[in-house]
Amino acid sequence: MRKFTRSSSEFCSILIFLAALNANAADFITDEQQLSVKEKRAGEAYYRADSKWMIYQAEVADDNPFYQIFLKNIDSGAVTQVSPGTGKTTCAWVHPSQEKVLFSSTHDDKEAKAKMAAEIERRKAGEQKSYAWDYDEYYDIYETDFSGGHIKNLTNTLGYDAEASWSPDGKLIAFASNRRAYNGELSEEETALFKANPASMIDIYIMDADGANVKRLTQTKSYDGGPFFSPDGKRIVWRRFSENGREAEIFTMNIDGSDQKQITRLNMMSWAPFYHPSGKYIIFATNVHGHRNFELYIVDTDGQKESVRVTDKDGFDGLPVFTPDGNYITWTSDRTPGKKGLLFHGKWNHQKALESLSLK
Repeated sequence: MRKFTRSSSEFCSILIFLAALNANAADFITDEQQLSVKEKRAGEAYYRADSKWMIYQAEVADDNPFYQIFLKNIDSGAVTQVSPGTGKTTCAWVHPSQEKVLFSSTHDDKEAKAKMAAEIERRKAGEQKSYAWDYDEYYDIYETDFSGGHIKNLTNTLGYDAEASWSPDGKLIAFASNRRAYNGELSEEETALFKANPASMIDIYIMDADGANVKRLTQTKSYDGGPFFSPDGKRIVWRRFSENGREAEIFTMNIDGSDQKQITRLNMMSWAPFYHPSGKYIIFATNVHGHRNFELYIVDTDGQKESVRVTDKDGFDGLPVFTPDGNYITWTSDRTPGKKGLLFHGKWNHQKALESLSLK
């Protein structure tokens, strides 16, 4: 067996790199508090442009083991379930000005209730299952009002359609989909790849707010997902997985798919990017400190600066989002006694973020 060793200079370089990443991992977030209390698990919260409403996903009911979508009035604290309650739901968003929300759901799947029952039985049996995202081909993107009524299917296409968000002006929707795998467009090589990994054919798409004029923006054989618009609506940030699925990096592009630019180069699992409202930097989650230890980091929007660490707790910290004024941050974390993912919220130090990235 060949033995590989690192020189002392290489080892020192690694230590210096990690020290730099950790140097500012304090005081970015203060007055931290746990938002979700009653839910079994909750996460992925987003705010309307006026900061008066927050939408998120949570598991609440005993008869449905999957997430449903909830809308919270920030002033009153009142919470309304806006998804149907059957099947799986994920990836919600609030319209910037109108009383409408987006979410992805499988409630129209004829087997939705059977899948719910099977998951309940699996849990009762104590069967352990490693975490893996579900690319259910019956996920479609739906629009509904604040009461959960008048639900409209915007995609109505077989395949995973999810991870959707409106543009700042509410005229466009960016989303992720592997619909090509279900409409006969794949080559022989792509078909084999999709069979081995359903995420491999997921690309970023954009469409009008009513579901018309769908356009594919990315053209890879790896998972492109999690798109969000920049504050000025001119660019999209997303994460692109490597072809082996073990790594992911943050990218940005124009909303027509041009000028695709890699922002991070950490060679780890970096994902869940989100723009700060100032448009000067992006926050994201990465496991650079350990396979299961996801921490929040920030990086300038051009990817010219060294990424800076924001959180420093063992476990999962991810899916970060800023309030529209940029003064607070909400994210999902398992820093709870039961190690279940729940929502956390805190005051954000924008000035420290700028200074740490040497930005003005």
